[in-house]
Formats: sequence, structure tokens, C-alpha cells
Amino acid sequence: MAVFNQAEFDNHEQVVFCSDEASGLKAIIAVHNTNLGPAVGGCRMWDYAKDEDAVYDVLRLSKGMTYKNAVARLPFGGGKSVIIGDAKKIKSEQLFRAFGRQLERLNGSYYSAEDVNITCDDVALMNKETNYVLGLEGKSGNPSPFTAYGTFLGIKAALQHQRGHQDFSGIKVAVQGLGAVAYGLCKHLAEAGAQLFVTDINQDSVERVVNDFGATSVGIDEIYDLDVDVYAPCALGATVNDETIPRLKATIIAGCANNQLAQSRHGEVLREKGILYAPDYVINAGGIINVYYETAPQGYSEAASNKHVEGIYDTLTEIFARSEKEQKSTHLIADELAQEIIKNGL
Repeated sequence: MAVFNQAEFDNHEQVVFCSDEASGLKAIIAVHNTNLGPAVGGCRMWDYAKDEDAVYDVLRLSKGMTYKNAVARLPFGGGKSVIIGDAKKIKSEQLFRAFGRQLERLNGSYYSAEDVNITCDDVALMNKETNYVLGLEGKSGNPSPFTAYGTFLGIKAALQHQRGHQDFSGIKVAVQGLGAVAYGLCKHLAEAGAQLFVTDINQDSVERVVNDFGATSVGIDEIYDLDVDVYAPCALGATVNDETIPRLKATIIAGCANNQLAQSRHGEVLREKGILYAPDYVINAGGIINVYYETAPQGYSEAASNKHVEGIYDTLTEIFARSEKEQKSTHLIADELAQEIIKNGL
């Protein structure tokens, strides 16, 4: 299995493969860069088809966290972890405590938190073995509402840049994936007057959003072909690719999923087609911003966290303007901004 020669490896400082026979734990922890501080990024549990898929995922996500934390102006480096397996079958206190012991061995170079299929309760079990976790109940808590709020603000910024207004009346939004963050995003959008078209592999999640917000349910594959204004990818990554881009009628792509572009070149394809892309690690930074305030010397403040999250609007406005001025895709502008901060500091 190739690691060092993968493009996604990108000079990671450390990649750790973890196992625990008693609990069945199989996990990978990736620390990409600690220039700005200890690596921070959530833990994802997923039933990967093969180990290579898990390696590819954790490396991409880890690098993304380096850039996300930098652009959000947080004193964190970037890292990520994945636990391999079906969350509906393998979750146990023994497993999460075993993972916590693996975190402890890294001695603070990496802090974990919630991500796909990992809850605050799961992190609390890790916390029985290590203090190198964030996003705990009673402290910053569930980051999902903050990620949803930041994503909503990012869509507002995209509307303002492209259309000169932030009025959601009559705006059609296709939301792909309806997890906790996407549900919160749908709530913000519905309250602002947007018309929602939604899909998810979990029909219960679809019905909840349909019932709560008057959304229209569409098929898993149908989501790409809708005549909408905004496509909001909120499931797993790489849904913006050679197959889907020609089908999209939306002129804005802005959602909370990580790694939305299958390949970097797709960002330029979107620009050439006149589709405004809100770089994923910029628009979805609300959760990690909220987690940061758990570490603040003066203690956690929801008001301070929300104020920082609101800066996502300004950051995206800057990226959109630079993209237009320099005739470069928005994701390259975001990367350049991140690299400037990583090199020069906050």
C-alpha cells in the first residue's frame, strides 16, 4: 500500500496505524502540519471497502484541516483520524477507550474531536483515557450548529458576490446529505425563505427535513440534474467531478462536506463554467472555530465563538474578490491564503 508517493501525502509529519485486538480497533491518525500549533481535527468512523481508501481519506482530510485552521486564524495545526468499521456494529466503550490510549501516546501532537459517525458521547469515552480531545459536553459541546451557521453565512456571501443581494426568497437549494450539520443548514435556509430539494441514503433523515421545512425529496442521483441556484454538497467528498459537473445547473456550489472537489483541476473547470465555488474548508470551519473556544484561557464563550464564525462571510468575500481579480479558481486562492498564514504565522 503506497503512502509516501501519494499526492495526498504532501509531507505529512506523522501517520500512525493503530490496532487493539481486544476491542477490534483499527484506526489511522494523520498529523499533517504543526507550524501554527498542535494538530486538531475530528475522528471519522467509516466502513471503508479497503485499507487504501481509509489512508487516502485520512491524508486528504488531515491536509484539509491544516488549511482550514489556518484560514480560520486558529492557533492549530492540521490532523485527522479515521476508525475503520461500521458504526452501527462496532461501537463500544472498549473501542473508544482503546482509541483514547492511542491518542495519549501522541503526547499532545494531535487532538481529536467529533466527525462523521462520532458523537460527543464517543469523545467522552476517549476522554477517560486521554485529555487530548476537544468538543466535550459541558465545554464547547456539539460543533454541528456552528458548522451549519458558518455554511449558511458562506452561501449568503456567495449570493452577495454573484447576484448582488442576500435575499433567499425564490432561491432554490439542492442539499445532498442530511446529517446533523446539513439539518441545521436546512433550518437556516428554510427560515430565510429558500426552497429546498434534498436527498440522503437514510430515508428517515429525508422525511424529517421534508416534514420540518417543507423540502422536496429527490433521488440520490437526481440531485445533480436539478434546475437550482445552489448545490450544497453535505455528504462525503468528491461529488464535484468529471461526471457530475456537466450535469449541474446551479451557479453556486457551497456546502459543508469536506473535499468536495474530486481533483484540484475541477476548481478551474467550475470557474470556466461560471460556477462560483465556496472552498469547502473555508465555508465549513464553524465547528472547529467553536472547538477552539473550548481552549480559550478565559473559558468557553458561545458569543465569542459565533462572532468568530461570522468572519467566514468576510473571508469568503475576500477569496471571491481575489479570484475574480487574479482570474484564478477560488480553491487556489484559498490555498494561497492558507499557505501565506502557515508560513508567516497568525
